[in-house]
Amino acid sequence: MIKMAQLRTYPALKDQLRKSLRAMGYPTDDWVRVMLYRDAFARIRELGPEKLDVMEISGGVQWQREFAFRSYLSTQYPGFDICSEAMDRQFDLIIADQVFEHLKWPLRAARNVHAMLRPGGTFIIATPFLLRVHASPIDCNRWTETGLSCLLQEAGFDEKNITTRSWGNRQCVKANFSRWRKAGPLNSLVNEPNFPVMVWAYARRDEEA
Repeated sequence: MIKMAQLRTYPALKDQLRKSLRAMGYPTDDWVRVMLYRDAFARIRELGPEKLDVMEISGGVQWQREFAFRSYLSTQYPGFDICSEAMDRQFDLIIADQVFEHLKWPLRAARNVHAMLRPGGTFIIATPFLLRVHASPIDCNRWTETGLSCLLQEAGFDEKNITTRSWGNRQCVKANFSRWRKAGPLNSLVNEPNFPVMVWAYARRDEEA
């Protein structure tokens, strides 16, 4: 039997177990992110990941592990502060996964993202809503779908180019009061729209920009 200590000690073993569980139809991500990743990964496949130059703000492993992008750049704070600077280059896709809730100045950050997108480029932003405060190092913001759309419009994205999504249910809200729960076969993925745990959006920069 595989013990949790072994999984922590041997990352390759953990990754192999994750792949095996996914192959059997069991989600292995955090419960709050399962539906986000299903939806967002499908969107990226439509874009053609092999053609995309990608930047991820405070990047993790999920997106890079899933796709073979043409190029991928991960930034980390404080080396790069999205609230105060924009790189002198542009990207086809910019990802901010569980980042904007921690920013003091999210509108400034969204405007910098807009500036770094190529015309026709896409911004994927995902933030929690009904989730406990988690300082990393601070926790500042929550948005509904409507609120997230308004933020993106203020940053320069046209409303017609913004698509919002959300997912959550009461069971998931309660389960994450004390610790982050992994998805599993007994955890419901039914969406209750009035209890959104995760909110995300796709925002495309105008082609003529």
